[in-house]
Amino acid sequence: MKLERKSVKRLGAVGGILAMLAVAGLWSVRAAGPEPVYHVTGDSDVDAAALRAAIDPLFEDDASGETRALVVMHDGQIVAERYAPGFGPKTKLLSWSTAKSVTAVLIGLMVSDGRLALDSPVPVAAWGQPGDPRGRITLRQLLAMTSGLDHAEDAEPLAEADTVRMLFTDGAQDMGAFAEAKPLAHAPGAVFSYSTGSTIILADLMARMLTNSTDPDARRRAMQMFIDGRLKIPARLNSLTVEYDAAGTMIGGSFLHMTARDYARFGELLRNHGRGVAGHQIVPEKWIDYMRAPSPRNAAYGAHLWLNRESGESALMPGRAPASLFGCVGHDGQYILVSPAQRLTVVRLGMSTTKDERDAAKDGLAKLIGLYSR
Repeated sequence: MKLERKSVKRLGAVGGILAMLAVAGLWSVRAAGPEPVYHVTGDSDVDAAALRAAIDPLFEDDASGETRALVVMHDGQIVAERYAPGFGPKTKLLSWSTAKSVTAVLIGLMVSDGRLALDSPVPVAAWGQPGDPRGRITLRQLLAMTSGLDHAEDAEPLAEADTVRMLFTDGAQDMGAFAEAKPLAHAPGAVFSYSTGSTIILADLMARMLTNSTDPDARRRAMQMFIDGRLKIPARLNSLTVEYDAAGTMIGGSFLHMTARDYARFGELLRNHGRGVAGHQIVPEKWIDYMRAPSPRNAAYGAHLWLNRESGESALMPGRAPASLFGCVGHDGQYILVSPAQRLTVVRLGMSTTKDERDAAKDGLAKLIGLYSR
């Protein structure tokens, strides 16, 4: 296993957290064997030369940071695929917040099973005291990032951010309890506030719906059986690997791993309204439509899914790609971009640690997407 030291060096602003980032999965497991794949076929819509001209700058221009993997799927087929040296089709790469959309799909399966209801108060013991205003928080609000909980996704210094504390320091042993202990900063449903804590609460909720046991091993087993049986195996996401905290809660906001091809297959699952590669309905079509619908407090966000809208606060590329485009976005420039109008899914994974690098990466991806007719 070769350790990717360059990436950790870039995160030097919080030196005391770097070792924990490494433990959590920032170190990439590189594929052994020959040089990685660079395969471009093109198709009747866009030829191979045009695709290469759009893809190469994403790997060769330092302005966008470090691209490690890129996969382009059109009409359900891979038409372009490139990896940086040391990475390849079998390399599992860290999701960061693209995991949130996977968590939302799993929540949708529980809603379709009748285990959960969108507009019912979320059953959290810490919110159960009479008069506690958190007892009004609904599943819909957690999915839309409008719970109202006082969770600081970012802070200065970074070590004081609730997300860092929850994932790496005093909240890491029981992330669900850490997130659920937060007081309200706003009335539930009133304000959009992006929060990894909200996703952790959803992950804890799923484990509690699957087992009454508080034993961490029992919680992990129950959740893993659900993931394997309802998503990983039916959707053929063979590389999907989930991390759990010490309490047995899936770290569904940040830490899962897949190959670039499997991230693309997940994007295709969303593009095809919940149908897998064989055409079977894995996730209800109505749930995917719900995930892709603008939420009331941010028109550029759905249910744990970013939307390419001019209005609202978007992490995508409004004005530079179709308005119907949606995507999963993760820390340091992880993107699963899905454009239904173009029958297109594009995955970019890498390290873009500054806003300028992420903007440059998005510019390059917008040019790539723009090759296809709308």
